[in-house]
Amino acid sequence: MNSEYTSEYVDWKAEVPVIRYRALDALGCVEHGFSTRLGGVSKGIYKSMNLSYTRGDNKAHVDENFRRFCSAVHMDKNKIVSTDQTHTTNVRVVTEADAGHGILRPKTHFNVDGQVTNVPGLPLISYHADCVPLFFVDPVKKAIGLTHSGWRGTAGRIGARTVEVMAKNYGSEPRDIVGVIGPSICQSCYEVSREVAEVFEKEFQMSDMLMYAKGNDKYQLNLWEANRQVMLDAGMLPENITITHWCTGCHPELLWSHRKTGNERGSLAAFLCLK
Repeated sequence: MNSEYTSEYVDWKAEVPVIRYRALDALGCVEHGFSTRLGGVSKGIYKSMNLSYTRGDNKAHVDENFRRFCSAVHMDKNKIVSTDQTHTTNVRVVTEADAGHGILRPKTHFNVDGQVTNVPGLPLISYHADCVPLFFVDPVKKAIGLTHSGWRGTAGRIGARTVEVMAKNYGSEPRDIVGVIGPSICQSCYEVSREVAEVFEKEFQMSDMLMYAKGNDKYQLNLWEANRQVMLDAGMLPENITITHWCTGCHPELLWSHRKTGNERGSLAAFLCLK
């Protein structure tokens, strides 16, 4: 796959490759990035840029991976705020008091899959290995959101919930918010059961772009398109939404994929921070 697109890019020659989005760069008010499997120090099944402390990797290796990646994206490792992702539609407002949560100190809040903040220099992160990272930036009110959206979160419209929380707490107007649907599993790689398909049939306007049947009660679901619809229904403008070209299932050598490797893996992470 080419390393550059109109909407996203990555420098594979860098010590730590980072997937970035031109739409977010252009705003000038945020630092951001999405990790790959490259550029870290982890060994074995976690090789090399594993950013999860909960999968059994050596803590010192994960610490170094965070140090390297944060340096690459110009963020303070000591202030990162992480979540306890459990496929909910819960979105938490993050303040200065949360700095270091889940990284430098134990987690004290749980069942959170989305975070928002208006605090400069406070990095939000979410963990991924097929589920969709959703980036939200309001350049007018200077507020951001970062959300983990698997099929349950997508069906529950956690992206819209994130927009609502930003509007309530920061006065964000949905039409001002710039969004990115980041690296995750594509429709061709994402087979779901009839039970999951029925959930989406109830919640979304159906088309082959969103979901199609392949027989034997199996369906191919497009989480990218579903989340685009969620963003549009929340009032965001189509020209303000960027969709990734990177599928975790198509590129398991570069991106962690739970579907490809099961639990024998590390985790990717999305990072977003107001300057």
